[in-house]
Amino acid sequence: MADYAMSFEQLGEWVSARAKSLSMVDGAVSAVVAGPVSTMPEEWVCPLLGVDPDDFNHDTETFSAIAATLMRHNEISETLSTKPETFAPVFVQMANGEIDARPWCMGFLLVMKLRLREWSRLLTPARVEHRLLLPILSHCVDDRDRPFLPPAMRTESAYFIQNASSEIPKSVEALRQFWMPIRFKRDT
Repeated sequence: MADYAMSFEQLGEWVSARAKSLSMVDGAVSAVVAGPVSTMPEEWVCPLLGVDPDDFNHDTETFSAIAATLMRHNEISETLSTKPETFAPVFVQMANGEIDARPWCMGFLLVMKLRLREWSRLLTPARVEHRLLLPILSHCVDDRDRPFLPPAMRTESAYFIQNASSEIPKSVEALRQFWMPIRFKRDT
């Protein structure tokens, strides 16, 4: 696959030309890696990149973008498996030096929405494990550009917005650890 993949920078240009961001792609890929179930690439790559399943079968620029996305998946998976403390999400760097985690978090949410039923355990605010998602959901908005979190949870979200670069990587690793017993359950 590496022979076909465009570079990560080229993938950024490719997705930018399609009104998306590399940060959003990175967030979505992170959700696939850290999520509750293994997901076939076509299920998440097609809506993420706006491609057709048939694009997986042709040696084209689109396939090169697909391959680069899957290579990023493998890289994140390897990092979280071997050196989770080095996991670094690709956030948007603003001109003033601050980061904008919103595109990354919206990519993460996009993948969650593909399998909401499986993620539902973490979407109930009354459950203690819901806190695992707060650093990510604090940056998300709904279809009307309103905060995704209910008003009662927004006071805590200010901390996560200010500390996204440290809190989101920890959250991704905690989510991966939370789901691991379920995701990799062995039949006995």
